[in-house]
Amino acid sequence: MKKYMLSIIKEYEALLCDESSDKKAVRRELLTRIEFMQHERLVHLIVTALFAVLLFICVAGFVCFEKIVFLPLIILMLCLVIPYIAHYFFLENNTQKLYSIYEEYTKRINDEN
Repeated sequence: MKKYMLSIIKEYEALLCDESSDKKAVRRELLTRIEFMQHERLVHLIVTALFAVLLFICVAGFVCFEKIVFLPLIILMLCLVIPYIAHYFFLENNTQKLYSIYEEYTKRINDEN
């Protein structure tokens, strides 16, 4: 997903500099890809939130019941939550880059008219 997102950003930034491209068609296509990335971001937000809740349940179980069985679960959940959070922030920040590229296309289209 990271390679795909970075390739999209690179592709549309290059097309932004290309004066011969049809800006309106490119902007419509970019909007479709932004919608795909928003869906991907939402799925990752749900998964990240779910694992964070499970992590807190395991920590609460460990604190309340003082059972050692919760410790491997806590470690496992931490090993999953941290990369999920990093990946979600990557998706969030790069989706916002796509927003700014979309706004630049809109601005250039309006300047042409």
